[in-house]
Amino acid sequence: MAPMAPISAPGVALTFDDGPGPYTAELLDTLDSYGARATFFDVGENVVARPELVRRQAGAGHEIGNHSWSHPRLTGLGAERLREEIDRTSAAIGEVTGTAPRLLRPPFGEHDERVREAAGMPLIMWSVDPEDWRVRDTAHVTRAVLDRVRPGDVVLMHDIQRTTVAAVPEILRVLSGRGYRFVTVSELYAGPDGGALLPGAVYDRPGGAAPAPAG
Repeated sequence: MAPMAPISAPGVALTFDDGPGPYTAELLDTLDSYGARATFFDVGENVVARPELVRRQAGAGHEIGNHSWSHPRLTGLGAERLREEIDRTSAAIGEVTGTAPRLLRPPFGEHDERVREAAGMPLIMWSVDPEDWRVRDTAHVTRAVLDRVRPGDVVLMHDIQRTTVAAVPEILRVLSGRGYRFVTVSELYAGPDGGALLPGAVYDRPGGAAPAPAG
């Protein structure tokens, strides 16, 4: 784990995995209404299926990261398939947005030395997991995030879940009232001195510890 100094003002990085999906447009509307930036770890297959949403993510100033092509457990793949899952997704995102992703979140949070080396970019984990992939209940997701979040946290959510997207307005409303800024992962880790994330390094939150693998 490679800790970095947290930003000086209360900041939190909301991150959304597995999209874009059928609820991503609604989520983008909600984020826009609060002037909130987020980070989307998109799946390559979905990038190709819904390129207009990926363009919208980029155009709104959100950060787009690589979440593999088909969401396999990367640690169980051979070298060629591993590279294909990462490179094919980066190429698809680059073709749609004009910019290749600079962050990777491995599916299920699983990585090893081979994955870190193949990534060629920082690996982004998380520090708050409401388990929205398991408990598909809007009230649960809302409470889990609001009860656990602290300045500098990276929150894991999934924009393919309708109940998660429905929770985001209240999360934004309450955290805005607490004085939080909603920033991208790269902004969160930049810190006051403008530091850079390192290729092959693993991050979850400034100064935090690595989480157990999840969804």
